[in-house]
Amino acid sequence: MQFHLDGYRPGDPSMKEAHPAAQDPDAGLPETADVLIVGCGPAGLVLAAQLAAFPGIRTVVVDRKDGPLLVGQADGVACRTVEMFEAFGLAERLKQEAYQVNEVTFWKPDPTDSSAIVRTGRIDDVEEGISEMPHLIVNQARMLDFLREHMARSASRLMPHYSLNATAVYIARGPDAGEYPVTVTLEDAGGGTSVVRAKYVVGTDGARSSVRKAIGRRLEGDALNQTWGVLDVLVDTDFPDIRLKSVIQSEAGSLLIIPREGGYLVRLYIELDAERYGDLLREKAVTPEVLAGAANRILRPYRVEVKDVGWWAVYEVGQRLCAKFDDVPDEEVDDRLPRVFIAGDACHTHSAKAGQGMNVSMADAFNLGWKLAAVLNGTAAPELLHTYSAERQRVAQDLIDFDRDFASKMAAGGGTKTAATEGEQEEFSDYFRAQGLYTAGLSVRYEPSMITGTGEHQHLAKGFPIGMRFHSAPVVRLADARPVQLGHAARADGAWRLYLFADRMGPQVAEGPFRRLCDHLASAASPLARFTPEGADPDAVIDVRAILQQPHRTLEPTALPPVLRPRKGRYALVDHEKVFCPDPRQTDIFDLRGIDRDRGCMVLVRPDQYVAHVLPLDATAELSAFFEGVLREARSNPVTA
Repeated sequence: MQFHLDGYRPGDPSMKEAHPAAQDPDAGLPETADVLIVGCGPAGLVLAAQLAAFPGIRTVVVDRKDGPLLVGQADGVACRTVEMFEAFGLAERLKQEAYQVNEVTFWKPDPTDSSAIVRTGRIDDVEEGISEMPHLIVNQARMLDFLREHMARSASRLMPHYSLNATAVYIARGPDAGEYPVTVTLEDAGGGTSVVRAKYVVGTDGARSSVRKAIGRRLEGDALNQTWGVLDVLVDTDFPDIRLKSVIQSEAGSLLIIPREGGYLVRLYIELDAERYGDLLREKAVTPEVLAGAANRILRPYRVEVKDVGWWAVYEVGQRLCAKFDDVPDEEVDDRLPRVFIAGDACHTHSAKAGQGMNVSMADAFNLGWKLAAVLNGTAAPELLHTYSAERQRVAQDLIDFDRDFASKMAAGGGTKTAATEGEQEEFSDYFRAQGLYTAGLSVRYEPSMITGTGEHQHLAKGFPIGMRFHSAPVVRLADARPVQLGHAARADGAWRLYLFADRMGPQVAEGPFRRLCDHLASAASPLARFTPEGADPDAVIDVRAILQQPHRTLEPTALPPVLRPRKGRYALVDHEKVFCPDPRQTDIFDLRGIDRDRGCMVLVRPDQYVAHVLPLDATAELSAFFEGVLREARSNPVTA
């Protein structure tokens, strides 16, 4: 964490100095906005937290509820989501409070007494080495608390407006559309209405999204005729794995146990089959007592006594998806730019047991936020916004397919008629293990596009697949010898990261490829000079970092080329934290990520932490050509889109 750049300021360094355009809590709802976010769920607040980094962008957040969520709903936090929270500086808080999932146990009917269950397997929840971050369990409400606090500490002082329901969305088109072409009508709790005109609107307002309906999109798909109950409870039990994630398939049905944060709370997902519970479901007469009874039947010979219910719900499993996540019809993509977007449950719904819903929703917003900021700040062409729906709709389709398969396999071993065979049980545990990369949120791979390159140079960095998230690795920061994770250099600030993995010669040889590249990046022909707005810090748009092969004690930081020691801020202070070396106590990053030691390479990473390109150190023309397809030449009039 870096601070004190523009002068020493005592107090909490995470509390940014308020920008002149910061929101006034007493000012009420503004009449215009650059971005209006409708909905304060996970997707809405991740998007708001990103845009809070840009106080020059007027962001307005509204929600129909009368205040913040307090309990319940999603709780599974995938490894990839924890990586994303690190970009906001929130990962350590999250890890400190959450339950960490380390192992998963599997239970099936006892071969000697099929009415009772026995443990049949136990596996690691997360495969070793796929992420430096763990799989966590924490109440969704706390995740949202962290994001709101981050927004409140930002220079924007961004805060949501509650008790406002979006009842109408109108998009003006043509030459008379004006600067704010989207008009949203909001109704308050008392029946009064207000209007906000916006450049862009994002609907993160859930499965019944009014924004989705306004742009003519529909959730399409089928239910699986499976109903599940969920209980967040404090219990007294003799079940031995109550503090382990456990998958139980018995003659009486299926049960998923998710231990919760704090050491005592536990979540129970309970299958409610139509044969046993059909009448109760039709009459909406299922209660926590009914769910506790079902859990006890599934867990036999063990018992569970519910002492307190924190939250509970009953839901039907169904997978539904929108064909597109913005307001532009497919046939008009070449002629029209999107103005309204949907994210999260507004465009995809699925079961909760696979633990993916909140994670994918947040990832939707993380994909969109930096793109909106780049377009509004004038650093990227508006065509960039087409990539949001193109990338995320495919991810959501993959989620629907996975969720349908997972839900079916989860239910296959339960039921009142027959218990799962041993082969079926082993198949499910093998399936669970095989899907580990997906459930960790790490299998997403974006196709080549204007922001994702092709793979002709992938062999130079085999461990950084183009289109996939940048896989962090341990390094030592040269200036202060501090062991760090390389991926944690990335912040949710909208900047591209250009990682320079040096060849064997490194920075000492003036005519070597690494030194020549650094000299080019410091020149007027560099993408840094061409695309960084006047007056901005040199790394505001493209943040250059270097990883050298030499041990850190053999190098002098003051001998590094200027592009790796940029001067920033009011006093033109040197940023000393741009260069890293292999950590001698860990596997060398060049070996760990398959970097060509003889040639080195550039690894370009998008602002949402996905690898955009891998290029040779001498491919300066290719680097410039890539940025020319995305960024705009520097100009001094931001927020004009």
